Amino acid sequence: MIQRLQSIWLLLAAAAAFCSLQFSFFSGNMIGENQAKSFVSLTAQSNLLLLILSAGVGIASLIAIFLYKNRKMQLRIVLLTLLVSIINLVLFFTQTQKFVPGEGKYDLTAVFAIFIPVLLLFAIRGIRRDEKLVKSLDRLR
Repeated sequence: MIQRLQSIWLLLAAAAAFCSLQFSFFSGNMIGENQAKSFVSLTAQSNLLLLILSAGVGIASLIAIFLYKNRKMQLRIVLLTLLVSIINLVLFFTQTQKFVPGEGKYDLTAVFAIFIPVLLLFAIRGIRRDEKLVKSLDRLR
């Protein structure tokens, strides 16, 4: 389980998803209800949908690690997790539109959210390599 490279990619994707819950994606001024500007940091905890999707990506990545015996199910779960992480990333970028234009910046910790789909793609590549290896060994028998 742990010696497989995709397990490491999935563990890193889960860690990045859980880090995106705490660390900010975007910081800047936002106009509040009383028309006053306030400095706000956008994290996954600042929006309920972002919170649910980020936690779901992290939990699904951890679950997929332990499905190493059922590679087809593992591949399906990782593909679904990849789709949800891309939706999550799009939601992060749409949330930045609520800030005052020109008075905000992307934080360095935004790479956590951006790297999740990349890490999941690496895991998918590793799962497919394992599947090819098993099929080639079955042909030799």
